[in-house]
Amino acid sequence: MDYRGVLVGLGNPGPKYEHTRHNTGFLFVDKVLHLAHLEGRVEDMNGSRFDCELWRVQLDALDGTWLVAKPMTYMNLSGRCVQPLLAWHKLKACDLVVVHDELDLPPGSLRFKLGGGNAGHNGLKSITELLGTPDFYRLRIGIGRPKERFQVSDWVLTTMKEEAPLWEEAMEAGLEVLATFATKGLERAVTKANRASKRIADAAKEEGAAENKRA
Repeated sequence: MDYRGVLVGLGNPGPKYEHTRHNTGFLFVDKVLHLAHLEGRVEDMNGSRFDCELWRVQLDALDGTWLVAKPMTYMNLSGRCVQPLLAWHKLKACDLVVVHDELDLPPGSLRFKLGGGNAGHNGLKSITELLGTPDFYRLRIGIGRPKERFQVSDWVLTTMKEEAPLWEEAMEAGLEVLATFATKGLERAVTKANRASKRIADAAKEEGAAENKRA
């Protein structure tokens, strides 16, 4: 079958990781699957060969059929899922979109890009090493850095609190960014992500100012 692309959301399997910052990619995949159940078609596939949960998804907004996966390898070994998944289906790195948490963006922000460095993200590092190239697409969803001295490895395994609504808004906007990429290409998707980030940030500032006045 010809696939429009492969969407991989990064995270860690198991209940204790379900709603942590590091599982942003898994949560994004859940949103895609929910939308496909409502508006398109979802087919469960056997991902055991690739150590992942795997689906075939059809959505008009995504311009065709996509493979959608959650690696069950744990974050740091994500490449052990992604590389054989692409190889088996005769797909290339340029067919891959990875959705992941981004420390260097605040909650409510998102970016879309092709290639680049890993910025200390071990999931991206593993994928890059096993594919032999960094030239795959990334949808980066902000989780922010800790304000106090806090080990990053511990921070990413915490749950969102007051920032949760912004985080959710960024993931919803990410669905629109992915659809823009699928139908209009990289440049338009980059612009869409940047504008969505500004819109979410501006709305948050207005809400904060309104709350201060009420106080």
